Amino acid sequence: MQFYELHEDTAAGYTGYISAASKWGLPGSRCPACGNIWASAGTAYPSVDLSTHPSHAAFLKPRAEPIEEFERLRELIRALLPAGVPIPPGTRFGPLVGTASGSFGAFSLQNPWTLLVRREAMESLRQAGVQGLSGCKPELRFRQKKNPPELVELQLEPHGLLHPDCLPPRPPPCSRCGFESFQLPERLILDKASLPSHTDVFRLANFATVLVGTERFKEAVERLGLDGILFHELPLR
Repeated sequence: MQFYELHEDTAAGYTGYISAASKWGLPGSRCPACGNIWASAGTAYPSVDLSTHPSHAAFLKPRAEPIEEFERLRELIRALLPAGVPIPPGTRFGPLVGTASGSFGAFSLQNPWTLLVRREAMESLRQAGVQGLSGCKPELRFRQKKNPPELVELQLEPHGLLHPDCLPPRPPPCSRCGFESFQLPERLILDKASLPSHTDVFRLANFATVLVGTERFKEAVERLGLDGILFHELPLR
């Protein structure tokens, strides 16, 4: 099985633009051990609905909190998430809320680590046997009132790791908050032993802004003639 990094196909000619943010989120963390104030980019669970949670107001405003408060809030919602997934500071929940304009292909990216797909394209991929496709309809106000597309923000759970061979020398992660600082290397290598077998599209657990699709996902996208994304093969080790 081959794996591919997913990128937006900017040459496809679509003009779609989304200005939106997730409805809820965990605060960033201020760590007394390493001194860092940080929030993870990319980690998001759009299908997690906090609207009826008794403490939902605590998840509305982006901010940084002492690590003890971040951990307290994380435990309040842990049971609502899939078992075992990472929940770093800054994790986002719920649908994107905002505005959209322009034309959209089968796939579009915001940030560019938030992947959206047209509803009909997602159903076609499911019928083609692609695993792990789930998500949430964003709450978007389209400037064009006539026939706006029905989009789904895919919930891409963090799975798989970059192989240590492609990472620069760096200090170990903070033992208190887990903060680890490194720039994304130019040449990515995936750790073969860490890759999931139950889903065909995911984000990396140790660099959540990197989106990855399997060979099965790529073949289904191409067979169905779906547009908006490009595939770059990633070596395994």
